[in-house]
Amino acid sequence: MALPKISEARSLNDEELNEQINAVKKQLFQLRLQKATRQLEKPHMFRHAKHRLAQLLSVEHERKLAAIAVPE
Repeated sequence: MALPKISEARSLNDEELNEQINAVKKQLFQLRLQKATRQLEKPHMFRHAKHRLAQLLSVEHERKLAAIAVPE
């Protein structure tokens, strides 16, 4: 399974972006819970989830900076 591309995150609107961020945070919580109870079968999913979260937060930050730089 390949890591997700940042272009996919950039194509989301603000509402979808926030939903995705929340979903990935929940996924990381579930993965940590599975790891703690020794039920984790795919440890590589941590890397994928963290990578995706970093992409989503980067896009969110880029949009905030762009909104500040260009006042309406």
